[in-house]
Order: sequence, then structure tokens, then C-alpha cells
Amino acid sequence: MFIRALSLRDFRSWEQAEFELSTGRTVFLGANGNGKTNLLEAAGYLSTLGSHRVSADAPLIRMGAERARIGATVVNTGRELRVDLELNQGSANRAQINRSPARRPRDILGILHTVLFAPEDLALVRGDPGERRRFLDELCTARLPRLAAVRADYDRVLKQRSALLKTAGRQARSSGDLSTLDVWDGHLAEHAAVLLAQRLRLVHDLYPHLAQAYRSIAPESRPAAIGYRSSYLPPEFLDPAREPGEGDAADLGAIVLAELGAARPRELERGVCLVGPHRDDLELILGDAPAKGFASHGESWSFALALRLGAFELLRTTGAEPVLLLDDVFAELDRRRRRALAEVAATAEQVLITAAVPEDVPAELDATPIPVEMSGDPAHRVSRIAEFGPAGLSE
Repeated sequence: MFIRALSLRDFRSWEQAEFELSTGRTVFLGANGNGKTNLLEAAGYLSTLGSHRVSADAPLIRMGAERARIGATVVNTGRELRVDLELNQGSANRAQINRSPARRPRDILGILHTVLFAPEDLALVRGDPGERRRFLDELCTARLPRLAAVRADYDRVLKQRSALLKTAGRQARSSGDLSTLDVWDGHLAEHAAVLLAQRLRLVHDLYPHLAQAYRSIAPESRPAAIGYRSSYLPPEFLDPAREPGEGDAADLGAIVLAELGAARPRELERGVCLVGPHRDDLELILGDAPAKGFASHGESWSFALALRLGAFELLRTTGAEPVLLLDDVFAELDRRRRRALAEVAATAEQVLITAAVPEDVPAELDATPIPVEMSGDPAHRVSRIAEFGPAGLSE
């Protein structure tokens, strides 16, 4: 899989641009502030419908513009697909596949697979559980695109159930009727079961790739491992060595529903949902200790890199090879970690790299440079202007 063309209009700092790309290694070269990272962010957004830098879409739209547009021509095993996405201020985003409108933006998921490694990835090790849950869910969705609908349904039910809990305590004291909450418990358990089953399967499948990647990066360090952390699941489900079963979703649904019932008094008292995947975490382990709080700076970088390389190798074995996106990371790594990353990059079908100077990219990658300059002659920073219609995506 590779991106043959990448188009932007009013995305971040880019007013309009289109880059023609090829297989192999390409490096976008330019000083900080010239929009290099924005290019990889755009490609990553088409893959995951999310940014690795911000949680909302508004910062992605160029100041003064009403909408941003990203487009890519993706080649996968000889088949070419065009995907376009429009991000709108104050209204729903829209998408096209081969110039035809998609029902929902999430319908484009699965067309382009990417794995992005960026300086922000240190938060995977040192940040809040939400960073690690997002890592799990994006990788799960890359493997099973229909999971995006499950995630959306779970978030919707969680929001509605949480709002109900804020008022249900007072209503229960006055009427004793909690039948509405019973209905939402069932919906939450149903969606949670599917999401949990996929997360647990992913942890099982990712574990050996993560362990091998960390050994190659830091052979002198303690061994790395991962596990799934949950306060309500039985221990046997949390063992990454456990082989996932076809009946897991049904069992997990029953467990979540029972735990919701047991937690109801505490939930009514506190007004929050205490049971579900939104409370879980991906456990990162070095030796016998959690990586968070115990890993050194170098070990934390190694673990973050191993998670991304493990994800890349896992996707390689289960479908189309993803595009590897490396955002200004070689300058952050020591010689050994640079070499380990370069060895993987050298075997990938397509790698898009950003760097401030050519010396930041290992010479053995033999990357094709594309200068990126936000000032001066536009020909030095774009191959040709993107051809978007003035009204946005066609109806």
C-alpha cells in the first residue's frame, strides 16, 4: 500500500498543495514552522479520522477558512482508490470515495493504513490512560474497520447513560423507578462486549511483536511486556497469553452487565459510569515493574518506539502493509534506536519522513528529498496546486 498523491487545502498552515509521491522513502525537508508535520498529520487523519496532535478538528482548519480538505490517491495491490475528506466548521464532516459521496466519514476507514511515530508518542508511556486506550482502539479499527461504528455507538450510549446517572439518584429516591437505566445498561454492555473482545485479541496478537521490537531496540534493558488492565474483568481474561475465543463477546457482555448492576449504588451516588472500556488501560511493563513511573527517559522512548514498530509488524501480517510515517523522530533517538527504526523503514513499501536537515535521516535509507518552504516560490514546496471545487466536495 502506498500514497500516490496527497492533496491539501486550508489544512493547518497549508492554503493549497498537492504532492506526487512514490514507493520507497521520501523525506520532507525544511526548517521548523514550514508545515512538514502537517503533511503527515493529514495522511494520518485519512487513516484514523483523528489527529495525533489535537483531539478536536477545529485547529486543523486554517485560520479564516470555513473548511479544510484532505485527499489522497491510495494504491493497494495494484488497485487505485481516491479518498477525499472535508472538515467543516460548525457542521458535519463529509467524505468521498472515488469522487462519490460516502454515507459517513468513517466509511473511508480501511482504505489507507498508516503507522505514525512522532515525538508526542512519549505520552503513550508517560501520559494518561486515554492515550493508551486511543492507541488500542485505532489499531483495533485498522484491523477491523467496522469497529468504528461500535466505538461511536459505545460513546453515544456512555454519554446518554452518564447524563441519566446525574439525575437518576434523585429520581430513584422519589419514585424508585430505574427501568430507563436498566435499558441503557443493556445497550452499554452490548457495545462494550464487542470493543473489549477486540482489545483483548489485539493485546494477545501485539504482545510478541512488541517484545521482539523492544529487544531489538534495547537488548541490554529489562524485557518489555503488555497486558490489559481492568478492575471488573476476571483475571483469566487479562492474561495476554490467553488465546481469544469466539464466545468471548457474549461472556464479556454478561460480565459487564453484572458489574454494572453491582456498581449501581456507587454510580448513583457519584453520578458517573464506573464500569466499561472507557475506564480501562493498556499496561506497559518493564521487567517486573510498570513502565510508567519506573522507566528511564531512554527506556520510555524505546517502549514508545517498540509499540509503533510492533503495530507496524502486526498490520503487515494481517493485511495490506501500512504506510510508515516518521515525524521528526530520528533527531530524538540515539544511534541504536535510529538504526533499529531505519532497519524497519528500509523494508517498508512506503515511508514518509519529516526532518529539519538531511543529516537527521540515516544515509542508508536513501530517501528522496522534497523541500518544504512556506515562503518563497511555491514550486519548491508543492508539485502542483490541488484542484478542489470552490464549494467543497461535490454532492
